[in-house]
Amino acid sequence: MIDKSVLPEHWEVKKLGDVCEFEYGKALKKELRDETGKYDVFGSNGVVGKHAQYIIEEPCVIVGRKGAAGEVHLSLNPAWPIDTTYFVKQKPSFDLKFLYYQLRSLQLGSLDKSTAIPGLNRNDAYQKEFVLPPLTEQLEIVAKIEELFSELDKGKEQLITARQQLKVYRQAVLKWAFEGRFTNLEVKEEELPEGWKWVKTGEVIQTINNGYTPKKGFLSDGEGEVPFIKVYNLNFDGTLNSKKNPTFIPRAIHVKDLKRSICYPGDVLINIVGPPLGKVSVVSNEYPEWNINQAIVLFRPNEKVSSKYLSYFMQNSVTINWLEKTSKATAGQWNVKVTTCREIPLPLAPPEEQNHIVQEIESRLSVCDKVEETISLSLQQAETLRQSILKQAFEGKLVKQSSKELDIISI
Repeated sequence: MIDKSVLPEHWEVKKLGDVCEFEYGKALKKELRDETGKYDVFGSNGVVGKHAQYIIEEPCVIVGRKGAAGEVHLSLNPAWPIDTTYFVKQKPSFDLKFLYYQLRSLQLGSLDKSTAIPGLNRNDAYQKEFVLPPLTEQLEIVAKIEELFSELDKGKEQLITARQQLKVYRQAVLKWAFEGRFTNLEVKEEELPEGWKWVKTGEVIQTINNGYTPKKGFLSDGEGEVPFIKVYNLNFDGTLNSKKNPTFIPRAIHVKDLKRSICYPGDVLINIVGPPLGKVSVVSNEYPEWNINQAIVLFRPNEKVSSKYLSYFMQNSVTINWLEKTSKATAGQWNVKVTTCREIPLPLAPPEEQNHIVQEIESRLSVCDKVEETISLSLQQAETLRQSILKQAFEGKLVKQSSKELDIISI
């Protein structure tokens, strides 16, 4: 319910159904679309393709009816909204962009009452209150919204760029680490430091095995005797996500049929089926023993290679690129053989130096983690501020308080 006391006195408040009409889109199956056409085809999520024909020539607002129910999109050109959408034409009483932004502020998706596919009943939407200032003020409000959103988008782009730069820096840290640059400042290009040597992983790691998936009847979801790790449980940063769709196997299967792929805390796991390759996780001590499926290979660290040293080495883009180049591609899928995993070139540092290298890596990556956390928080705040701008716009405060809003955005 709109608080009319905060609105300018000359603004009207009406039911949405008295202001505009939600017309049904028209079905257009994907196989019937002409993707060489120039007209956008809109689904509830936005543009889903192209077609040579349109069903509405004038600019319109598209509202998600099924699926992404309540999502709002603006089309300034002839378009074909499909049957999972409604579309709204402009009327003399309102500016189309004013309608677009106010519908976004109404958060129509909250009206969903379905238990299966999210849906929006237009009769429910029609009961929403809609503020209607004079047309000239509508245009001023739209101009101010777009000005502030533009500033917000610039800041968001800078944050996204900074996040991408962090990814590049993370990989640079790992590259430098395994070139020996953190512990040997005078190391020459393409040479290993004194005391280091190139080895194949299988020469220094005795246990390198993949897993096997038992018959479906032996797999249980949620709880069981021995946790069974699948590729979706692996992350890209060395951590293991054991909470995602946990699967278990009986201990009898674990110690007999899957004996060769028993995992212990500290073992390093990588996926050998992609794309993408490059998932790396260290087995945690949440359970004393684990097991893995056939798309994962385990590496068991020892006195020659520490767990963290091996984990960071596997996360290194140089290692991932090597695996990709040596993998076998079939029907768009990469497959790395277990024998290949035993051939990975590893720059082996002395054990005491490995510990120092890990410390250097973690000191730098911990800074990255803090910066990335700040970036993520700022991106969330940007979306909150976007809703705040819309809220103030339709309370009649935005144009009057534009300088204050700009100050908030700059902060």
